Amino acid sequence: MTLICFATAGFAISSCDSGKKNDDFKWQVDQFADIRIMRYQIPEFEKLTPQQRVLVYYLSEAAKCGRDIIWDQNYKHNLAVRSILEALYKGYPGERNGEQWNQFMVYLKRVWFSNGIHHHYSNDKIMPGFSAEYFTQLVNQTPDSLFPSELGGKVQIIEKYLPIIFDPNVAPKRVNQEAGVDMVAQSACNYYEGVTQAEAEKFYASMANPADSTPISYGLNSKLVKENGKIVEKVWYIDGMYGKAIERIVYWLEKAATVAENDHQHQVIEKLIDYYKTGDLKKFDEYNVLWVNDLQSRVDFVNGFIENYGDPLGYKASWESVVNFRNDEATRRTQTISQNAQWFEDHSPIDDQFKKKEVKGVTAKVITVAQLGGDCYPSTPIGINLPNADWIRKVHGSKSVTMDNITYAYDQAALGNGFLEEFAWSAQEVELNKKYGYLASSLHTDLHECLGHGSGQLADGVKGDELKNYGSPLEEARADLFALYYIMDPKMVELGLIPNLDVAKVQYSNYIRNGLMTQLTRVELGKNIEQAHMRNRQLISKWCYEQGKADNVIERKERDGKVYFVVNDFEKLRQLFGQLLKEIQRIKSTGDFEAGKDLVENYAVKVDFDLHKQVLDRFAKLNIAPYGGFINPRIVPVIQGDSVVDALVEYPDSYVEQMLEYSKNYSYLPLYN
Repeated sequence: MTLICFATAGFAISSCDSGKKNDDFKWQVDQFADIRIMRYQIPEFEKLTPQQRVLVYYLSEAAKCGRDIIWDQNYKHNLAVRSILEALYKGYPGERNGEQWNQFMVYLKRVWFSNGIHHHYSNDKIMPGFSAEYFTQLVNQTPDSLFPSELGGKVQIIEKYLPIIFDPNVAPKRVNQEAGVDMVAQSACNYYEGVTQAEAEKFYASMANPADSTPISYGLNSKLVKENGKIVEKVWYIDGMYGKAIERIVYWLEKAATVAENDHQHQVIEKLIDYYKTGDLKKFDEYNVLWVNDLQSRVDFVNGFIENYGDPLGYKASWESVVNFRNDEATRRTQTISQNAQWFEDHSPIDDQFKKKEVKGVTAKVITVAQLGGDCYPSTPIGINLPNADWIRKVHGSKSVTMDNITYAYDQAALGNGFLEEFAWSAQEVELNKKYGYLASSLHTDLHECLGHGSGQLADGVKGDELKNYGSPLEEARADLFALYYIMDPKMVELGLIPNLDVAKVQYSNYIRNGLMTQLTRVELGKNIEQAHMRNRQLISKWCYEQGKADNVIERKERDGKVYFVVNDFEKLRQLFGQLLKEIQRIKSTGDFEAGKDLVENYAVKVDFDLHKQVLDRFAKLNIAPYGGFINPRIVPVIQGDSVVDALVEYPDSYVEQMLEYSKNYSYLPLYN
């Protein structure tokens, strides 16, 4: 609900305003299937104090220790499949070239990237490009000693895992939110077992207390199962499910607490440790309140069960971590935005009854990422706004971050790939992008994260989960619309955030082009749109296209048999953004499920087949992978005696080696949990 993904597949946003120097650093290190693997730098790491660098090291170790958790959450057989594939890679003594081996390597890399056998973005099962017979050959010729004893031997491996890997009808989707299906039964994610959607919804509805103004996030840190006919939660904490991995996370957090920058940050870390040791969601809320009020520390982190995109019902949270420190120079932009938060709220086009009378605690900063973990690795957002609990956001505020070095790495890796030239209508659009694209994209992310998610309020008696499976795309649409509406406001120029409104025009053109056309490069031909952010972008773009037809606000043009979308009236488009923002805020504030469902199903899901095919054909000629992710820098401790006194940064350049290293050094869970 509160992160923004990098939306512009292959589109190089101009780095003119990035403030960084482009050198000989190798930004992209691998490409396979629909994925490119990049590296990111950690600028100014050396300007941190030794104590801060040690803190980053400890937090980075904690970020890697939860890796197995997200694998198991994504699908209960993922850890076993990973162990098999890695054993084959390390031990197969036969020929390691030719189409079958090459396809095995592509599959292994894709599974690593997605933290399991389902595509990280579409949720569809990843089908191997090599044969079942070849898999059998690999297993039979690999030494027995390389396979974990839990798997039971080669005969059992082949019998059990051939259908899991090769049968398209076994666990076809990790998350299925198709209208009318039992979303729990039809989703392969490992958040429920033996229960139906109706039973899960009834279980959590019975817990809710409408009179509770500070409700915990019911079900956030547990798996819901049926045992002996009774529905129970298996809580994720140090003495419960995932306990061995959480124990290691806590080990490194305890070390981090010893080098905290100040007393408040020490309290934040200790409260998180307390939560991990008890599984008590009240303590998680206490941690979030402390965390959101930590405005002094330069080093910061996210670590825990945070986002609920992976649960079709929106209760359960995937494990993730991001370690970072504040970019003081770039943060001035976000500080200007957050300091004017009340003005933006007061002038929002939404109904007055849904506006916050007093905006509290909107803090924003631009960060430099030092380490990614869990659901944020290898594929990562470029912005985050937390915490998620509506009551905490209302009473204590929220903390928003824009990941500057991640955005910059995307930018550098995509320079000169021809994407924009292929899909933009005019040379003028291309030139304006070169001039303002980086600034436009960064400002949109700032507005989305700093203000969009934190804006508005729920009506009395509305809990915030009434929109169910439609909640995530509608929440992302609400934040995007807030950003789109205000980036075109003269207030942006007045505050010195942009030199002129051409910056907004660039963002409007890019957004509509992406929402109606270019994001389809990420969808298999003939498929509907499933992912929440993609649904959000098409919803907004298609709704505005349809509503603006009478005035030709957005025009579909053709040239040489190619389709383009062109914004003709930017001011009217802004008005449409405002109208849709007003309606989606009303839907969220009142919990109007049916209206939310109608918007998503009518505008966000279905794809024009002919247009989709054309986009894929044009995109294929560019030889660009539509998805990107990163290998982490290595934070290396400097040790004197028994103490870590400093830390250094190294930049590994092998995706395969990092994945094997993580499996070797950070696998703390059994294959089945």
